[in-house]
Amino acid sequence: MILSYSIKTAFRGLTTHKSRSALTILGIVIGVAAIILVVSLGEGAQNLILGQIQGLGSKTIAVIPGREPTGPSDAAQIFSDSLKEKDLVALKKKENVPTLKNIMPVVFGGESASYQGETYRLTLFGGTDLMAEIFSLYPSEGVFISEDDVRGIGSVVVIGSKVKDELFGSSPALGEKIKIKDKSLRVIGVLPKKGQVSFFNFDEMAIVPYTTMQKYILGINYFHRFIVESENEALISRTVIDVNQTLRESHDITDPSKDDFFVQTQEDLVKSLGTITTALTMFLAAVAAISLIVGGIGIMNIMLVSVTERTKEIGLRLAVGARQRDILSQFLIEAVTLCFIGSLFGVAFGVGTAKFIGALTQWPISISLTATLIAIAAAAFIGIFFGYYPARKASRLDPIDALRYE
Repeated sequence: MILSYSIKTAFRGLTTHKSRSALTILGIVIGVAAIILVVSLGEGAQNLILGQIQGLGSKTIAVIPGREPTGPSDAAQIFSDSLKEKDLVALKKKENVPTLKNIMPVVFGGESASYQGETYRLTLFGGTDLMAEIFSLYPSEGVFISEDDVRGIGSVVVIGSKVKDELFGSSPALGEKIKIKDKSLRVIGVLPKKGQVSFFNFDEMAIVPYTTMQKYILGINYFHRFIVESENEALISRTVIDVNQTLRESHDITDPSKDDFFVQTQEDLVKSLGTITTALTMFLAAVAAISLIVGGIGIMNIMLVSVTERTKEIGLRLAVGARQRDILSQFLIEAVTLCFIGSLFGVAFGVGTAKFIGALTQWPISISLTATLIAIAAAAFIGIFFGYYPARKASRLDPIDALRYE
């Protein structure tokens, strides 16, 4: 029995029970599609997150209070009050950080804003005029907060497009006063629809001078972040070293392991989040692969049923000279064929679903060729692995007993 005949016989066996074969294939389709869909969505999420991080610019460095978290138990460390005015003054000195171009202290929090009976929960961000440059925030109406507003603790605010719509509707907002925590703030600017930039949705945000937010809104004398801008990308490492040294001197820290702050570059953040999202995607893909195993068990079950149903046929072939390996190859080909057809439909279904979700949600879907090839290879392996036992059982049937089988 040559290979071509084995293939023809295998296909004839599959087409004899079309419904049964189709239902068996369905398990492989779901498994392959699930792997491709999970990996595609995962890579899309990773690209989106990393793109948002890079929106801060490659020359920016974040100085964050508290010890750098190394695990879930350290998460509370980031809410430290270790960054103070004296640190800001020290970092601004050219002799301490010669490569520093700009520095912006940052405070933020969730607050409710009200205007003539309308209330909206927003994110309040306290910064400086440098914020416009870092995030490319240029008001479509009015002006941005200025250095004078920061120095004078000005009662002014710049609002996002959604905040304007929620509080003012179609009425003009410029010059009007909104109330946040019993403090009246005059609207001096309205941002155009901006959407998500880095981790912030500026449409749902209001921006005030950090001095105003510290004194009137939060009642604190420390900062939640320093955003430092290096003179150029090549000097980032030097800037990080100088910032660390300056803050250690300001905090009287001699042992770096006792730091009550940490410095994070955009590259660090990209690497950290890239590792996390990749690990999460692989974990979800592994979970999705379980459905492939379930599909493989279904193939084994159907092949065992097929062997039982075709016992006389197998006995007849063995009696007229077919070798054990011919019977083995025939049933293995049937199992692999089921998986191969299932993987093709699974790829088509997975890619199509991923693109549909991307178009529906504007998610940046990335179809992974590697994941697709791995899914197909896994399906082929499943076919061989789960098809081998039924095929071996068929090939080892005794011809005489098989011919007598009822």
